[in-house]
Formats: sequence, C-alpha cells, structure tokens
Amino acid sequence: MLIDTYGRTATDLRVSLTDRCNLRCTYCMPEEGLSWLAKPDLLTDDEILRLIRVAVTDLGITEVRFTGGEPLLRPGLVSLVERCAALRPRPRMSLTTNGIGLARTAQALADAGLDRVNVSLDTLRPDVFRTLTRRKRHQDVLDGLAAARAAGLTPVKVNAVLMPGLNDDEAPDLLAWAVDNGYELRFIEQMPLDAQHGWKRDGMITAEDILASLRTRFELTPEGGTERGSAPAERWRVDGGPARVGVIASVTRPFCAACDRTRLTADGQVRTCLFAREESDLRGALRSGATDEEIAGLWRRAMWGKKAGSGLDDPAFLQPQRPMSAIGG
Repeated sequence: MLIDTYGRTATDLRVSLTDRCNLRCTYCMPEEGLSWLAKPDLLTDDEILRLIRVAVTDLGITEVRFTGGEPLLRPGLVSLVERCAALRPRPRMSLTTNGIGLARTAQALADAGLDRVNVSLDTLRPDVFRTLTRRKRHQDVLDGLAAARAAGLTPVKVNAVLMPGLNDDEAPDLLAWAVDNGYELRFIEQMPLDAQHGWKRDGMITAEDILASLRTRFELTPEGGTERGSAPAERWRVDGGPARVGVIASVTRPFCAACDRTRLTADGQVRTCLFAREESDLRGALRSGATDEEIAGLWRRAMWGKKAGSGLDDPAFLQPQRPMSAIGG
C-alpha cells in the first residue's frame, strides 16, 4: 500500500498523459502557450500501462483518472483505457478533459471501459468562454458533454472556476443549467498553479462567495454530515435533491488530512501533492531496467515522505515550479 507517515493511504492515482492543451485558459497558461515536454521525455503507452499495473496490482490503487494537459490529445488514449480495464483487479477509470474532441471519442472511450468524465466549463456565455480560454470552442464543449451523457459516462461532472469580473456572476445560472441537463456541477476555487504565477489570494472567488451566490436562487442542504472523507468536494443537495452541487475549496477549506491521491506526471515523476515542489523519478528506473518490485519500492518511499498539507496557509508558501498543465489534475 502507499502509506505516508500521517496514516493516509493513497488509493486514487491521477495519470497525466500530456502537458499539451488546445485551450489557453487565463488561470492556467499564457496566450502563446508553454514550452512542451519533448516526446522522448514522455512516458510511452507501454510505460504508462506498466506503472498503472504496478500501482493497481502491488500498491492498492483502486481508482485511475487520466488527466493532462488535455488527455484527449494523447493518440493512444482509447487503447490505454482498454488495456487498463483488462487489469485485475479492475480499477475504476475516469477522465478529466476540457471536452473539445469528446463528441467524437465519448462512445469509443465508454466501449473501451471508461466509467465517467469530468469536463471543464466555466461559463455559459460564448463570448466569456472566448475571453477565458482564448479560443472559440464553446459549442464543442457543450457537444462533448452531451455525447458523454449519451455514451453513459455518468455521472457527467462539470468543473467550473469563477474569475472576478469575468464569470463570477454565473454561479446560479451554471447550476440551473447543470440541473436541467443532468450534469453534476463542481465549483473549484482558483488555485496557485498558473504558469504566470499571477494568482493572488485576495483576488480569488472563495467557496463562501460561491455558496452565497447559489443561495440567492437555490436551497442547499449539506450532504453527508460534517465528514466528507477523502472526497475533495463538499456537496449539497439542490432544492431537496436529487440534484447535487459540489465546491472544491482547496485554498480556503483544505482537505489534506484525508487525502488519498498520488500523481504521475506525463514524464514519469511521482508527485505526492498538487502543490509539492519535489518529485520522485520513476521514468529513469523504468528505462534502466528496474523490476516491478523495485518500482513499487520507489513509489512507496516517495509517498512515505508526503507532507501533512499543501502549505497554502503558510505565509512562506511558494508555488510549484510546474504549472497545472504539466502536473495533471
């Protein structure tokens, strides 16, 4: 098992398949993009599958989420899902995507064994979408969401980040739209993971801001009592249910004490936390002929050193050198 010194056990693996993305969201990267990882530095499909197999069969991982960058840009994605679905024990598999390209791949991913998707959509207004992402692809995301629902990749979850002066007035509209379409909405506080290092705590829309806005139109009932376990989202029933909404407050309501995640970057580095500034190299071990047992040992040692928390509440907090697109969600 992947246990740390604080008694937490990692059972959820986030696998970044690429650092590339076909959007340029203002809270993630500059308009011109970034210097992408060179192809030889990326893990191959076989290397990714081997690491997932070690994680599932030797280290107790039960959930695998494919992330990016934008994972739909990975040519071998459907095959990776299919091969991962053949592992025993079979992990549950999900995908975090911006939804562009999902309309043409959702059914193939479902047929390969993918269980569900999280799709990022921050606004219902095409003009605001273009401002936020610097691309005219709003309808493509809507089409991708509908295709995911039709393919049975449910519950289809929608991730939204609210930005001051752009879409911070849209929380109630987004929730009404999600309820009408059968999607499960998650608001995510903006995190200090942008490539430009422009994040400021005093400029972000907080969980309290979001909930106050939602309550102007909806009755929200807390779900699951006071303990949410390892789930990052605090959830509420909307107008008595069955619809639900979640808020992931990584900054103002951290959930580190129950974290059950381990992360693998597209170039084969283990990260114990989104905000970690240290990584442990598995790619080098793979390519130098390490056995599965040796790789598992390296992974265990990396997770044993996981810190108690993200450090966001520390005045001396420093952002990770890598931005979110290179870490994986």
